[in-house]
Amino acid sequence: MFPLDGNTLERVAQRVVDIGGAGERRGFELERLLRNAGWSDVPEYDGSPRIPWLTDALADRVDNRPDIERFLCRVCDPLEYDGGMAVADAFRNELNSILEFERVVITYSGGRPVLGELTGGSEQPVYGAPPDVEQRLRALLSDQQVIDLLIDRIAQCRAAQAAGAYLLAVFGIGSFIEGLLFSALKERFPELVTAGFRGQDGRKVPASRAGLALLIDTAHEKRLIELDARNFIHPVRDFRNYIHPRQQLEHDFTPNADTVNMCWVPVNAVLNDLEESIAGQGQRAAL
Repeated sequence: MFPLDGNTLERVAQRVVDIGGAGERRGFELERLLRNAGWSDVPEYDGSPRIPWLTDALADRVDNRPDIERFLCRVCDPLEYDGGMAVADAFRNELNSILEFERVVITYSGGRPVLGELTGGSEQPVYGAPPDVEQRLRALLSDQQVIDLLIDRIAQCRAAQAAGAYLLAVFGIGSFIEGLLFSALKERFPELVTAGFRGQDGRKVPASRAGLALLIDTAHEKRLIELDARNFIHPVRDFRNYIHPRQQLEHDFTPNADTVNMCWVPVNAVLNDLEESIAGQGQRAAL
């Protein structure tokens, strides 16, 4: 559970640095890892022993759950390793053995590492809206009215999920993603509001008529979200079509708790990607 214990942080640091191992990381590689995880204000490696240095860097942010989550996911990301998924998955298994007593686990969804929590006596990870979603939205968006609306959508999704109204929760999650992507695109690329979006056929689509599929593809094209996130947002979009009873009957779609868990994963991925894109823009601007 969060915040992680200090001993856990030290064990994680030992495994990540891997002194004498095949995956040993040097000081500059640890700095790069933190940047790749989307951290801002990454501490400069000062030449001190690497394990204490990384342990201190993690401990300094132990109350910053998004940064710790992004770090844990990034060290399990196939993009971090020349050997791709095989190496990343082996590392993930070792990391999960360290995180076991924290009741936290890293899994993959659509080839992307995601963090889940083990609740009660269950060994199945549970995913949900980030507990600090309000703080993260305020860092991502500037329109207070939009932020309040999105926070309310999250609250309604949580309430529906807790009440067993899984279909309504799925609809709400899709609606939240749509609102978040539209607002992020509008703020970072205001020309989309006036000039419109480019549809699949090359024609201009007015911003007021841009649907979720177009928002997803545009956010990926503009490098706000990664390919993996783009790919597993689309099923959430498809689920929203079942708001029409006829389509739900035709496809015999009956969502359950697992369906909602699966839909929360893209929410976390989109938030992480948006934060990483902002951090990347800040680093490029500083050069």
